[in-house]
Amino acid sequence: MASVSVDEAMRRAIALAARGLGATSPNPVVGCVLLDADGEVAGEGFHAYAGGPHAEIVALAQAGRRARGGTAVVTLEPCDHTGRTGPCSHALIAAGVARVVVAVPDPNPVASGGAATLRAAGIQVELGVRAEEAEAGNVAWLTSMRRGWPYVIWKYAATLDGRSAAADGTSMWITSEAARIDVHALRGTVDAVIAGVGTVLADDPRLTARNLRDGTLAIRQPLRVVVDSSGRTPAEARVRDGAARTWVATAAEVGAGRDGRVDLAALLAELHHRGVRAALLEGGPTLAGAFLAAGLVDKIVGYVAPKLLGAGPTALLDAGVTTIADAIDLELTDVTQVGPDLRITALPRKREA
Repeated sequence: MASVSVDEAMRRAIALAARGLGATSPNPVVGCVLLDADGEVAGEGFHAYAGGPHAEIVALAQAGRRARGGTAVVTLEPCDHTGRTGPCSHALIAAGVARVVVAVPDPNPVASGGAATLRAAGIQVELGVRAEEAEAGNVAWLTSMRRGWPYVIWKYAATLDGRSAAADGTSMWITSEAARIDVHALRGTVDAVIAGVGTVLADDPRLTARNLRDGTLAIRQPLRVVVDSSGRTPAEARVRDGAARTWVATAAEVGAGRDGRVDLAALLAELHHRGVRAALLEGGPTLAGAFLAAGLVDKIVGYVAPKLLGAGPTALLDAGVTTIADAIDLELTDVTQVGPDLRITALPRKREA
């Protein structure tokens, strides 16, 4: 078997880490490739689910004795604490690994320190290899841990002229089945789906991740969150059907902002406390506007259908913009055709302080 460069190994580790998306929270996604002393791949692994073995442990188990004198290439700094599993830093030391190459340092103060422990044991540690790629693959967890609230993705569906429903209120279906399948896959990668009570009253959504062809539920379901300032969610609403956990967040429980509605910053802080690292904001236009106005949206995924309505509700209401100079500028990162529709991915640009 031919030897592999550290750069190639890190690229493989990043791809492995992506396999854990949607299943590891509140832990990060992590991939690891273990090269033996000759530079050949001896083992590889990724963190598959919270409470399961970490990527380094899986790779070490595959490598066995070949780990001694080898190089561990890992997307995130090996953990240095005992939680549901033991510290990976100690496992690497015990295996006799000579070098550890890390893409991104661990920002979690509870688990960080692995690099220092490895160096103290005489192991060579290198940081920053393919850091940008590894950051992108773990952006939700890293962002959440650094600031203390979840990474928020606003998802919307609209016609080419920005309508989310017709003048009579009908909206099934604005987008194609292919786009809706894509949305359910997106739901499967997050820890919570957030909707406003207005959307619940108008559309009675399930907010679950499921197979649209046969209706079966995904194995792992995100927490359903209804932002309901005054507790108007009906007892018979489908979000209360038991198919997934549901939290009806009221102003009395979470706290109210100046407008008397649920304090969104407090809501996100509580979700972070509950282990939510990535949240999908799905509706409706009033809640989306409030999140955008408060600067709480990290990413936008819009599904645009090749239809025109000319009238009817829009996908977004007041976002705090009163003049063109205040428009929320976006950085387009991807435009992909999904069935007949376009999926547009964008990041809100940071405003100058």
